[in-house]
Amino acid sequence: MNPSLSDLQSARVLVVGDAMLDRYWFGAVERISPEAPVPVVRVSREEERLGGAANVALNVKTLGAQCTLLTVVGDDEPARSLRRLLEAQGITTVLGSDPKLYTIVKLRVIGRSQQLIRVDFENQPEHEVLQQMLADYERVLPDHDAVLFSDYGKGGLTHIPRMIELARAAGKPVLVDPKGSDYSRYAGATTLTPNRAELAQVVGPWRDEADLHRRAHALREELGLDGLVLTRSEEGMSLFEKTADGQPTHFQVPAQAREVFDVTGAGDTVIATLAALLACGMNLRDAVPLANRAGSIVVGKFGTASCSFEELFGKETA
Repeated sequence: MNPSLSDLQSARVLVVGDAMLDRYWFGAVERISPEAPVPVVRVSREEERLGGAANVALNVKTLGAQCTLLTVVGDDEPARSLRRLLEAQGITTVLGSDPKLYTIVKLRVIGRSQQLIRVDFENQPEHEVLQQMLADYERVLPDHDAVLFSDYGKGGLTHIPRMIELARAAGKPVLVDPKGSDYSRYAGATTLTPNRAELAQVVGPWRDEADLHRRAHALREELGLDGLVLTRSEEGMSLFEKTADGQPTHFQVPAQAREVFDVTGAGDTVIATLAALLACGMNLRDAVPLANRAGSIVVGKFGTASCSFEELFGKETA
């Protein structure tokens, strides 16, 4: 049974991870530069959006659940823009400030409705930036029903085993959007949500579907996960878990036919939806088809986007 809007409004999700600021420059392309064979974009409009873990938090909030974002940003102009956008969206924040850290900015230049180039502004922190937030994490953890770690491989979540341990000890479901080739630091989480390329980086390329199942279940067992959710783009999503008697089982959700406009941030929407639904008490098997539907909705939108309760369920469940 799908949750009601009031169920979601009482659910509380804590999002921890790498927050970013997404900037868009829109303009017309009418000629090629005489200096190099590149298009000249005459910028006519600028836009800022929440990115990274901040976009995940926005997706949780847009769906109707309560959300707190815990992250570290720099002491710079992009950080002030992030704070302003988060406040405007009504997202509760626990923001640390590190003067040695550049707040991550992804600048996309758009011409004729096409992304021409993306320019990233960031630096690799020399220390574990979220380690200083552990006391804040322990303080706010009891007030939430689920914890979501949004790892973009930017150094903010290099050492998170302790945070996972604390959340699981408190009985909270823990969801991780993983990065990198070593998933051992995510051991003990409830579920991970890698895409095909990310999973292959860890378990190696699979020959066929049966080989994928063997590798996915082996990883799930090795990390002690309740389930492993694989996002497969045009092939939908797969949930690898075990039955009540401990036998490995697989649940496949086919992709929903929609025109794909932009896949940016679709993974954020999927894990945010899963977290909000698990915070309501739903199990993974029931939550995955809804997360799959939410992802299919946002790929029909431009840029980093989110899915509302009405879009996902329709008004009949409100």
